[in-house]
Amino acid sequence: MEMAGTASIRILMPLLVAFQIVPIGTSWAQGPDTIRHQHLTEVACVDVPPGEKRPEFGCFNIGTVTGLHFSQASVYWHLHAFPSRKAAEAAKSATGLVAEEDGRAWLSEFGPRNITPPGGESIAVVGPLQLPAAKSYAAVLSYAVMRPGDSSRVHTHPGPEGWFVLAGEQCLETPAGANKAQAGGTATVPPNIPMELNVTGTTLRRAFALVIHDSAQQRGIPSDWKPSGACSQ
Repeated sequence: MEMAGTASIRILMPLLVAFQIVPIGTSWAQGPDTIRHQHLTEVACVDVPPGEKRPEFGCFNIGTVTGLHFSQASVYWHLHAFPSRKAAEAAKSATGLVAEEDGRAWLSEFGPRNITPPGGESIAVVGPLQLPAAKSYAAVLSYAVMRPGDSSRVHTHPGPEGWFVLAGEQCLETPAGANKAQAGGTATVPPNIPMELNVTGTTLRRAFALVIHDSAQQRGIPSDWKPSGACSQ
């Protein structure tokens, strides 16, 4: 009996350890193909220090421009693609932003809907983005790679946010309801609106997100608002 009890303990201990190492803020799901994968929840866009390897999945801040001033109450985000960073930098205005993702160089410019094309391939015009009153603004460009079932934290921004979806599908829930965007599509949300972003569909989502906010405030903060689950209905 004593030997049997010892054997049972040896079997149970690895099971207990395995159960305890599931990360907080994640959940496990099993698809039709029976392959289990980990869902990311409460995802926030983060800075990755230079030289540090970026995780495979998540949302990452890839460029910032500060000291922006606008004379109008709303602006548009113009996204252009170039074959090289050198070409994008040559076309960039003093307030433009260049980043490299998906094997291409991307130039973001901000202003009225109809502006002189800076060159390259025009990919999207996102907006209008309604601006809050501020002495100056900062624009933060983020790039996200997330899987179906992943979701952001519930949060707000002190400025508008816009998206361009490169691949996959997303659904943004706000108090006004659910708003879906697919590959090649765009979405926007006004300042100070609580939101949760969910990755829907069946394929990997890759997307750019841009927040223009009051330079004197943080890019985003958590919110106590409770989503209704509209994106899953």
